[in-house]
Amino acid sequence: MQNANPASSTPPDLYSITSSKVHLGPEGFTGAGRRAAGTQRPSAAVSNATLLRWLKEMISIREFENRCAQAYQQAKIGGFCHLYIGQEALAVGTINCVEKDDPIVTAYRDHGHALARGMSMRACMAEMFGKITGCAKGKGGSMHMFDKPNWNFGGHGIVGAQTPLGAGLAFAAKYEVEVMKRAVDGGPAKRKVSLCYLGDGALNQGALHEAMNLSGLMNIPVIYIVENNRYSMGTAIERGTTMAHDLTAKARAYGIEGLQIDGMDILNIYDLFKPLVDRCRETSRPAFVDLLTYRYQGHSMSDPQKYRKKDEVDAVKTTDSIELLARHLMGERKCMSEADYDAIVAEAKAAAIDAVEFAESSATPEVEPELWSDVYSNPQPGLSPQREYPTGAKNPLL
Repeated sequence: MQNANPASSTPPDLYSITSSKVHLGPEGFTGAGRRAAGTQRPSAAVSNATLLRWLKEMISIREFENRCAQAYQQAKIGGFCHLYIGQEALAVGTINCVEKDDPIVTAYRDHGHALARGMSMRACMAEMFGKITGCAKGKGGSMHMFDKPNWNFGGHGIVGAQTPLGAGLAFAAKYEVEVMKRAVDGGPAKRKVSLCYLGDGALNQGALHEAMNLSGLMNIPVIYIVENNRYSMGTAIERGTTMAHDLTAKARAYGIEGLQIDGMDILNIYDLFKPLVDRCRETSRPAFVDLLTYRYQGHSMSDPQKYRKKDEVDAVKTTDSIELLARHLMGERKCMSEADYDAIVAEAKAAAIDAVEFAESSATPEVEPELWSDVYSNPQPGLSPQREYPTGAKNPLL
């Protein structure tokens, strides 16, 4: 695999950004990246059926998260719990711009990505409850949704830890195409991109910058998606991150394409993100996206939210992503009625309730054998840091 001069492969600016100053007000994110006036809108070619599916996915995520909040308050879910309410368009919009076998990896606010990628509500909720029927057999919990069949390589609890993994997933696919000439499973190799999601708080972690530098040097087709909800836990982004008004400056520093997108409108996400995905796949180049969004709830369920005013949250809710798409389908598309919308919401609520009931009725993992399974290989056969095995001895190093 040859390295290339990043400057020579910079793609054209197909969509202009109206301003480098981003303001969060009653109208949503003004000055953020949106499609240029007069250009062909890619989302115009998306079918009504597909848009209805996107709406159902967003509503399902919201209802799932509402039930998670309720269960957490009832002490049925333990540990940390970071809800995705308000950010639904981001996960659904970006994931629907890639292929089913394009790998994704994310941070610990990961329930939305898991559901958008195809995980069942039952498997996701059971994992929240720490039950054996969960996607990770109850061993991961809220922050570690993992779904290999759907090419979801997990949520990660260490801030920024997933960013080198995002590059590694893309590198593996590139290696299959350019070196092995086949996939590791013996099938044909294909061009892929990986999506690596991170919060704005991870922007200052060294691992991200090392990974971006390496991706730029080696032409690794990973797209870093900053889920910019404006707060790193309780710290406003401009208080902790340089160039907060134009994070794409960080991409330019590594010679890779940077794009800023208003992420409260799923059609706008598709308009800008889908062409970017196609370019990265074709050119085998990385990219960086500042995707502006907003979480309606606190950083976690234990967050008192004293760092922002209720008026600010209420102002953003006037541009709610679910309502925007619903109005588009009722108005411009005329393919959904209010009764249809109510039926979609009712169906999502019923599925979320069913998921809770399934989780409550599922068994907890048994200490034997689950405590000793799904761990890294021992350094020597028969050795374990904690347990006496029928054959072999306890690890002498410990």
